[in-house]
Amino acid sequence: MKETVQKIPTDANGLAEKLDQGDRRALARAITLVESLRPDHREVAQQLLNLVLPKTGNSIRIGISGTPGVGKSTFIEAFGKLLTGKGHKVAVLTIDPSSQRSGGSILGDKTRMEELVRDPNAFIRPSPSGGSLGGVARRTREAMLLAEAAGFDVILVETVGVGQSETTVAEMVDVFLLLLAPAGGDELQGIKRGVMELADLIVINKADGDLKAAATRAAAEYKGATGLMRPKSKHWQVEVLKISAITKIGIDKLWEAIGRYRVARETDDELTEQRREQAVSWMWSELGDSLMGRFKSHEGVAKALPTMEADVKAARIAPASAAEQLLAIFLGK
Repeated sequence: MKETVQKIPTDANGLAEKLDQGDRRALARAITLVESLRPDHREVAQQLLNLVLPKTGNSIRIGISGTPGVGKSTFIEAFGKLLTGKGHKVAVLTIDPSSQRSGGSILGDKTRMEELVRDPNAFIRPSPSGGSLGGVARRTREAMLLAEAAGFDVILVETVGVGQSETTVAEMVDVFLLLLAPAGGDELQGIKRGVMELADLIVINKADGDLKAAATRAAAEYKGATGLMRPKSKHWQVEVLKISAITKIGIDKLWEAIGRYRVARETDDELTEQRREQAVSWMWSELGDSLMGRFKSHEGVAKALPTMEADVKAARIAPASAAEQLLAIFLGK
């Protein structure tokens, strides 16, 4: 007898109920809903987020960034399997670089995490950046809340690894991991100071075989570099760890370090306050995105914008003056 596949609801109340039951198909549908640009979908998405909000916030949110070729996918799979083996439910939200022509994801994280994608206690969701980092941040935050509402207690957010993605992701997670290759010297000079300052934990991957000694030297150099930086918290000093994702060496030690970080940051309610500040920052970000969207779609602004841009390019008008005139049109002055 053919098994009947239960239909996933599309209304906010129905989806909220399914998420509360931990339904992974409902989670996928809900994330698709919040990623949609259709006004009717956005309305339902906002209703859903308000419904599930009391069920969120019970996870550890971990941001992961790293230099190209460092083995982020191998690491995430090894880390995710360790956590599901310990009884955790892990959601992986990956932000893929996108094809500028099609806008689609080109890395295909699910094919790079074959074991984890088959794990019933894991959920992987690649999100194409579409060339809009702010849009990704907006939807990733919402996807994070939906995953928490579905019972996932560890959320991993992988950055694109270029531009401002590290800063954006660091502002939505509890702990930020910087994954690096076992090299020092010139490579240390090449790592942007700003990215180093974002890190709560620095993880040297591929610390095995012929690279083991290089990893030890790199760890010492990065430890020295972080010692010169002003700590983000008075209760936590950045730790540098060595791991091998391919052999699973050191992955458990990393999870222990995250536990220490969490305990340290809960002193004086630092972690709670950080999340509160992130929520307010998210509100302002949403307000800015919404206002800019309405501004650009305003009939008068849309009509005047091409001429104004041409005048600014030709130095016939100062950019500030052009902005003031466009704003006056938008406000009906």
